[in-house]
Amino acid sequence: MNVLPGDSSEVTMSSSNTKFSAVTGSARKIKDNAADWHNLMVRWDKLNNDGFQFATNIVNMKNSQKEHQPVDDFSSATVSQSFSPAVQQQTAGAAELQDECSKLQTVVDQMVVIVAKMEHLTAIQQGVQDLEEFQFGPEGRTLPLCHSWRTKEFEESSRVLLAAFRQELKLKQTVVQELAHTTLPDLHMVYLSCWLHQPFLPAQTRLTLEALLLETGHRPL
Repeated sequence: MNVLPGDSSEVTMSSSNTKFSAVTGSARKIKDNAADWHNLMVRWDKLNNDGFQFATNIVNMKNSQKEHQPVDDFSSATVSQSFSPAVQQQTAGAAELQDECSKLQTVVDQMVVIVAKMEHLTAIQQGVQDLEEFQFGPEGRTLPLCHSWRTKEFEESSRVLLAAFRQELKLKQTVVQELAHTTLPDLHMVYLSCWLHQPFLPAQTRLTLEALLLETGHRPL
């Protein structure tokens, strides 16, 4: 079973699923894939929490800059004004804002890597499905590999999960592109809400993962 280092929520073997510990072939691959899906989703959740904090910092900084922004008067501006404490503070604030934006972009870049790994898992699952059809015909294996699912149901579940995370990634990429450039407070709240609540990852997505873990013996029935 594949487990990512440092994952406190990693899938472990219990007495109720030891009968799956020695499986081989397609069943082994499907079991490993289910564990990998779990661990990738745990990593995603950690990144989502980190990203929400960075996004909140960006919004707070933008609001603070707007409140303290001086009224421009270029007709009376002098060279000495460019070195005033207010201007220096504004410059420092811009640097801090850029730093938080970079942190948020790093989070999204890591999410891109996670979705790429999810695509790889789905490709592996499709390969298992193709092999089963080659061995047993268009309908595939008639007997379930684990508890009750046939191979096709594992492949369909992988595609459902992948589609959801692809859409959520697109939303995250939009937020990171627009958040720092938006001046409307209401729109800031919309972006923060979208990031936190992840509308493309509804409860059904988590249920699909749990079904995978139950079916492959990672969760006790």
